Amino acid sequence: MKNRIRQWNALWDPDRYHGWGKSRRYFEGWYFKLVDPEEQFAFAVIPGVALGPEGNNHAFIQVLDGKRCKASYYEFPFEAFKPASQKFEVEIGGNLFSRERLKLALPELSGELLIHAPTPWPKMLGAPGIMGWYSFVPFMQCYHGVVSLNHHFEGQLDVYGVATDFSGGKGYIEKDWGRSFPACWIWSQCNHFDGDVPVSLMASVAKIPWLGRHFIGFIVGFLHGERLYRFATYTGAEMKAGVEGNTVYLAFKNKAGQRLEITALQAEGSDLRSPLSGTMTGKVNESMKAVLDVALYDGGKLVYSGSGRNAGLELAGPVELLLSDSWRR
Repeated sequence: MKNRIRQWNALWDPDRYHGWGKSRRYFEGWYFKLVDPEEQFAFAVIPGVALGPEGNNHAFIQVLDGKRCKASYYEFPFEAFKPASQKFEVEIGGNLFSRERLKLALPELSGELLIHAPTPWPKMLGAPGIMGWYSFVPFMQCYHGVVSLNHHFEGQLDVYGVATDFSGGKGYIEKDWGRSFPACWIWSQCNHFDGDVPVSLMASVAKIPWLGRHFIGFIVGFLHGERLYRFATYTGAEMKAGVEGNTVYLAFKNKAGQRLEITALQAEGSDLRSPLSGTMTGKVNESMKAVLDVALYDGGKLVYSGSGRNAGLELAGPVELLLSDSWRR
């Protein structure tokens, strides 16, 4: 009964741990992006838990060094994974992760950072998180959440043993949980755009299993100043997608007459592990050196146009299944 109550509470707060009572074929992980103010370093730190089909369970922390294009995977006993039951806070082997602070004790990164002014995905009636009403569907292969679209840090980390001030640097936090990642997807994220107005982008397109069939689903959030523009399958928005060489093109439009166009230039990356039936045996290449050109239109009027750097970009699986030259839902 206690686990059911915790699962119910987590349903309304997607940031916190959802796996109470799970023992097999389950994963859950959070993605923390850290960039120092001088943009010399860009890291993704991914804590999580993997519950395999044979009970081969463990906790883990992955580290992606986006500048050096190298990745590390640190495995911990399952018992080292200690999630809080009433909020988002996870401890793994002396490392602590929450929406307020980070405490790291890893070979690449050690120290503590405070997280200031996090920008959560807004909650609405019937939509506790970024997945909208899909949050309540019990048989989804994978669920997605955004903890903070944009925030800044206070504190310093030892980066490969060298003290580095991260105060004023930028970060981003998202998460996934379920059984497996989709068979194919395109994902991009960036919050390093020029100008005084905060700008942050998260875009995800994937092949989603559904009742023995599948559909192409997408979730996009574009934060411009204090306004979040949303484009998603469940809102009736439409999309186009194309890949030519190293260039990825994504476009989205919604019923409010807003249109977002993204042109991403792929760059060198590194392989990360990804979940398959709860085991971390999949593989995805992620770059944190991608460059994004973004244009937002509202009613035909150009609202924003700019270029983003330190962008995360993943193309995984047979992405040709996601592509379309014409608008489609």
